[in-house]
Amino acid sequence: MVLTIDVGNTHIEIGLFQQDKLAGSWRIATGVNRTEDEFMAFVTHFLALQNHSPQMVEGIAISSVVPPVTEILQKMGKKYFHRPPLVVDHRKKLGIRIRYKNPAAVGADRLCAAVAAYRTYRQAVVVVDFGTATTFDIINGKAEYLGGIISPGLETTAWALYRRAAKLPEISLTFPLNTIGTTTEESMQVGIMLGTVKMIDGLLEAIVEELGEKPRIIATGGLAALIQPKTKMIETVVEHLVQQGLYRIYQLNSGKNN
Repeated sequence: MVLTIDVGNTHIEIGLFQQDKLAGSWRIATGVNRTEDEFMAFVTHFLALQNHSPQMVEGIAISSVVPPVTEILQKMGKKYFHRPPLVVDHRKKLGIRIRYKNPAAVGADRLCAAVAAYRTYRQAVVVVDFGTATTFDIINGKAEYLGGIISPGLETTAWALYRRAAKLPEISLTFPLNTIGTTTEESMQVGIMLGTVKMIDGLLEAIVEELGEKPRIIATGGLAALIQPKTKMIETVVEHLVQQGLYRIYQLNSGKNN
């Protein structure tokens, strides 16, 4: 069994792979002040839910955009599993080439998603990930990671408006019935929700034109299922894409490539 841990700015997703399949996944809030013992308590509990014990884990792979948490999880791996976790970065075997000007600047989660997407489709693919940021990652048909786009996520945008404008309320992230809002809440939903859809479709059209080949276009992340049906360009939602990429990278770097 392999533990895969994806550390995001808001949440940590812990996955458990058994016989090349994701047997379970759990989410906790990202806590930069937690100790390795506290993280291990979560892991032990989650393993127990699957009738497993820590002794059954043969490896750990980490994708993280929060360096302090990465360090704590590395301590956890060494202390309780007696092995250093594999921490994803651009220097690991990925199965794709990186053509980003500064490969070290590409987030580990974006690399994992790109690896999983190309592994799945074996052709040009664009991944739209709905998280704290909404990111676009582009891989061409030659298995080259070209780069992408980073824009504010839906929740980030809504929170910023609420926090920065004294008279604007906190809103739910739902689609309004009309384009012309008749209340402040509806007007904000139009701007945030419909505005995001238009942005996504417009950017994807520009990406496809610049790429020069027809890619598969997929979405992942917590709000992907909400947004994808409203877009013209995104074909489908793939859950746990980063987890799949983490596991694939673990295989490539542990000599278990298949």
